[in-house]
Amino acid sequence: MSDRTYPNPPDLRPDLAPQARVSQHAPARAGQPTIGMVSLGCPKALVDSERILTRLRAEGYAISPDYAGADAVVVNTCGFLDSARAESLDAIGEALSENGRVIVTGCLGAEPEFITGTHPRVMAVTGPHQYEQVLDAVHRAVPPSPDPFIDLLPASGVSLTPRHYSYLKISEGCNHKCKFCIIPDMRGRLVSRPAHAILREAEKLVTAGVKELLVISQDTSAYGVDIKHASDRGHRAHITDLARDLGSLGAWVRLHYVYPYPHVRELIPLMADGLVLPYLDIPFQHAHPDTLKRMARPAHAERTLDRIAEWRGICPDITLRSTFIVGYPGETEEEFQTLLDWLDEAQLDRVGCFQYENVKGARSNDLPDHVPDELKAERWDRFMEKAQAISAAKLAAKVGQRLDVIVDDIDEDGIATCRTKADAPEIDGNLFIDEGTETLSVGDIVTVQVDEASEYDLWGQISA
Repeated sequence: MSDRTYPNPPDLRPDLAPQARVSQHAPARAGQPTIGMVSLGCPKALVDSERILTRLRAEGYAISPDYAGADAVVVNTCGFLDSARAESLDAIGEALSENGRVIVTGCLGAEPEFITGTHPRVMAVTGPHQYEQVLDAVHRAVPPSPDPFIDLLPASGVSLTPRHYSYLKISEGCNHKCKFCIIPDMRGRLVSRPAHAILREAEKLVTAGVKELLVISQDTSAYGVDIKHASDRGHRAHITDLARDLGSLGAWVRLHYVYPYPHVRELIPLMADGLVLPYLDIPFQHAHPDTLKRMARPAHAERTLDRIAEWRGICPDITLRSTFIVGYPGETEEEFQTLLDWLDEAQLDRVGCFQYENVKGARSNDLPDHVPDELKAERWDRFMEKAQAISAAKLAAKVGQRLDVIVDDIDEDGIATCRTKADAPEIDGNLFIDEGTETLSVGDIVTVQVDEASEYDLWGQISA
């Protein structure tokens, strides 16, 4: 495998969306105002950016994929970790330097004084999913100049992902009170979208050529709880019903951010039947009960292994992805070893890991016995070494199998970067096809014979 070197790095941030790209933009007409967009953070923020740009384009604005030529720039920020906050401030500073006319929105916008204290020149600051306030700020900075004969709202809106997959946000906010997380403070409590509205959006996406729907929220399992799983126009607001309805559209359906509540079991037969992808993204975060208690997590580690075994019994092909935190305040060597032992037993397919960071406003900041940075790094290395070994063994077992893959990219050398049903964009591995790709196009779903594997990625040939 010496000439096949396209490894997926093991330290990808599991909180980040794929790189935003404006896939449906055209040159501005003479006199048309142009807005640029910088979108940071998670897929939920990327969906917010898409909605803002769709509204702006319908009002007559041209969309720029960068600062160049834009009359103003909207920076959609992230506030998940202190490192993400610093990254957002850097992006705002770069936009001010390169363009000068900057409107800030997103999670960090919930703290306007924090932003203006560093960058007093920003034109406006709005909080997360405050679409109307963002539009008002853009109107003040750059008045719209629509042409009613040209500027029509496109059926599929503006997409910041490739045309063949799209994120589908089903709810906003979260009712949990995890001590390390400030997302509920910034985005509020759970607010579920009506099921019929989600289905209508999904149908439009599939009609426009989307082959894969990535279902996202802060807590996908809790979808509909706030509206008591109400039925409206023939669709019930419950994750099981929603997954079944989405699965009827003919696209791949991938579920993210699913807490391991008992009712998640109802989703597994849908996966076994092929209605939704056999893939669950579950944020376990840790395995030791004392650590989970200090985190104020809503799940219990002692039950998750039994549930995992039950899920695999129903759907043997299920892929389980999760994220974990090492070095949480008070984490002892015994607690960390429990996590490693749990990982050995759980044999998760895809794993991401954070080193704990303080975040302004998080209750975990005040916990005693913070772990030194060097010990956090050492534990992260040990954790990732074990996770990598598990991943390598899991992928090696796929050599010789025939798998369906979706084509994400074909480079100038004809190498196709693909994903199996077990891989979400950017955060998981890839399958590469390095010959015979002349007839392939981005977005195709084809069957591949796997012939090689590494710790994170696969290689294969198109199967006849």
